[in-house]
Amino acid sequence: MTADNRTTSVAKSSGTPATNQGPTLRRTLTLWNLIIIGIVIIQPIAPMGIYGVISNAAGGHVVTTILIAMVAMLFTAISYGKMARAYPSAGSAYTYVGQEIHPGLGYLTGWAMVMDYILNPLICTIICSQLTQNILPGMPYWILAILYAVFFTGLNLRGVKTSARINEVLAAGMSIVVVVFFVFVVRFVWGLHHYGAGYFTLPFYDPATFNFSRIFRGTSIAVLTYIGFDGISTLSEEVENPRRNIMLATVLVCVITGVLSSLEVYAAQLIWGSKPFPPEMETSAFPLVARQIGGFFLFHLLNFTVLIANVGSGMASQFAAARLLYGMGRNDALPKGFFGKIAAKTQIPANNVILIGAIALAGAFMITYDRGAELLNFGAFIAFMGVNAASFMRYYVRSDEKKIGNFLVPVLGFLICGFIWWNLSPPAKIAGSIWLAVGIIYGAWKTSWFRTQMSFDVPAE
Repeated sequence: MTADNRTTSVAKSSGTPATNQGPTLRRTLTLWNLIIIGIVIIQPIAPMGIYGVISNAAGGHVVTTILIAMVAMLFTAISYGKMARAYPSAGSAYTYVGQEIHPGLGYLTGWAMVMDYILNPLICTIICSQLTQNILPGMPYWILAILYAVFFTGLNLRGVKTSARINEVLAAGMSIVVVVFFVFVVRFVWGLHHYGAGYFTLPFYDPATFNFSRIFRGTSIAVLTYIGFDGISTLSEEVENPRRNIMLATVLVCVITGVLSSLEVYAAQLIWGSKPFPPEMETSAFPLVARQIGGFFLFHLLNFTVLIANVGSGMASQFAAARLLYGMGRNDALPKGFFGKIAAKTQIPANNVILIGAIALAGAFMITYDRGAELLNFGAFIAFMGVNAASFMRYYVRSDEKKIGNFLVPVLGFLICGFIWWNLSPPAKIAGSIWLAVGIIYGAWKTSWFRTQMSFDVPAE
C-alpha cells in the first residue's frame, strides 16, 4: 500500500467518521487566497522589526542569514505541504503527528500549537497598542488593547471570505510601502557606482566582519522572519483542491517571503553597511535606515506600516488559531461541545474566535511583547519538529520506495528546528514546559491516563 493510499484506511481505523453531521467548514479559499493569508501572517515587511538584532549578531550580513534561513525553513515547509496533501484537516500538525506517529504525541503537538497560535494575536494586540501610542500619545494603553482585540475578533466573525479580502487589502498596502522604500533606495545608490561592483556584493560578504559563528548566530534569529507559514495548513478544510493548493501555497509563501525579505535587507545594507546599531536602537533600526534616505516622511511611513502589518498578522493568526482549536475540538481532544462547534450562519468556529480574542485581551495586560514572542517560538518549533517527524515516518519509513529526498528533507528540517528550539532562552523553555505539563495532565484525565484512544478524523473533500 502506497503512502497516499493509506489516508483513507488510517482515517477509518481511528473510529471516527470522515464526515460530521451539522454545519461544516466551507471550501471557498483559492490558492491565491492562501498565499495572501500566509504572506500577511508572516508580514511582507517581516525582517524590518528584527533587522537591527540580526545585523548586530551577524556582523551586518543580514541578507546572507535571511537566505540561509529560507533554505532551512523550506525543508519544514515541504514537510507541511506533503502532510497536508495526505491529511487535508484543520488540525494541521496535531492531525499529522497523531495519525503517523502516536495519538498521545499528536495531542501534545496540538497542545504546543495552541500556545503558539494563541500567542500570535496576543502579541500583535500588544505591539499594535504600543505603536498606536506613538501616533496618539494621549490615548491610554488599556483602551487601545480593548479596541484591537475587539477589532480582530469582529472581523474574523464575519466569515472566511471577508477575512481573505481584508488580507488582500493589507498585503497590497504594505507592498506599496515596500515599493516606495525601494524607490528611495534606488535614488540614493544611483550615484554610488563609483565605488565599483564590490560595493554591491558587500551585503553578502564583507571580509572585514565575516565570521562563521556570527553568521550562524544571526541565522538562528533570521528564522523568525518565516514564523507563521504553517498557519496555511490549518485552512485545509476551507480550500479548493487542498491536496494540491496547501503544498503549493506553503512552499511559495516561504520562497516569496525569503526573496522579498532578502531584497529589503539588501537595500538597507547598501545604505547602512556593516556598522553596528546602538543596542537601544536595534528594534528601530529599519526606520532609522529609512530616515537616512527619506527623512522623517519615510521614517514615519515605515513606523505606520509596521503597525498595519501587525494588524494584519494579528487578524490572520487569530483566523488560523480558531481552525486549529476546531480541529482538536471536533476530535474531542478539547471539549467538543464548545471547540468543535460551527456557527450555522457564517460556517466558522465562532466560539473559538471569541475565546482567542478574550485571551489576547487579557494577555495584553499580563505579559510583555518580548516574553510572548519567546513563548511563541517554543510552541512553533515543537510543531515543526513533529511535522518533520511525521513526514519522515509516512514518506520514508512506511513507504515502499525509499527515496533520498523523503529522507533528507524531513531529517534536516527536524535537526535544524530542534537546534533552534534547544537554544531558546531559559525563561521561555521553563514557561513552555509548564504549559506542556498542564496539557499532559489534561490529556491524561481526558483519556483515562491515555487508555482511551484519541481520534484524528480527516473530513471528506
